[in-house]
Amino acid sequence: MLPLRDTVRARDLPVMNWLLIAGNVLIFLFEASLSARQLNALTTTFGLVPARLLAHPGLAQGWTILTSMFLHGGWWHLISNMWVLYIFGDNVEDRMGHGRYLIFYLLGGVAAAAAHVLVSPDSTVPTIGASGAISAVMGAYLVLFPGARVLTLIPGFILPWFIEVPALLFIGFWFVSQLFNGLFALGFAGSVDTYGGVAWWAHVGGFVAGLLLVKVFERRRYRHFHADEYWPW
Repeated sequence: MLPLRDTVRARDLPVMNWLLIAGNVLIFLFEASLSARQLNALTTTFGLVPARLLAHPGLAQGWTILTSMFLHGGWWHLISNMWVLYIFGDNVEDRMGHGRYLIFYLLGGVAAAAAHVLVSPDSTVPTIGASGAISAVMGAYLVLFPGARVLTLIPGFILPWFIEVPALLFIGFWFVSQLFNGLFALGFAGSVDTYGGVAWWAHVGGFVAGLLLVKVFERRRYRHFHADEYWPW
């Protein structure tokens, strides 16, 4: 399922969300300009490596928790992450405010990294990508807008289907898929590194962090539901 847009309208311009997207895109364009050897060095240096972080738990390695959030492994990795952030991030920022949203986003990424390190402490494979932080945004969205709907593209053999899916169902299904993939990865070989190259538990950790932190960062004036936030197509 490919989300196209949601039914929630933001009151304020999502400046911080746009800046996060722009920052990720600019950094990826820099990555794309590098040779394979240079790119490998960049990923190895600024990616999150659990075994290295635990062996040298200082600022030099701790910094990679943040730097890894702004690196991506390819065009599809970047586009899929930024598209989801574009759809769900603006509304979460609207309810938190620009500064609160940035802190929330970064803390979500930190929680995702912690979950990944906890599950794969011996991993020597660099982990990169914004998906952990974006998972936190999705968790927050689920709490803040449980009545929203997501226009979704479902590829078909002849014609694609465009249907509105409740956000609760769409995000809930996504989270369950991440959880089951993470559990399967552990049962498969005890490490996410050997199953699909995806840090499933980073997604799970980020999402749970979003669920737990959202009310801490929500602005008081938005603590009550506003019916006019939802609109039909």
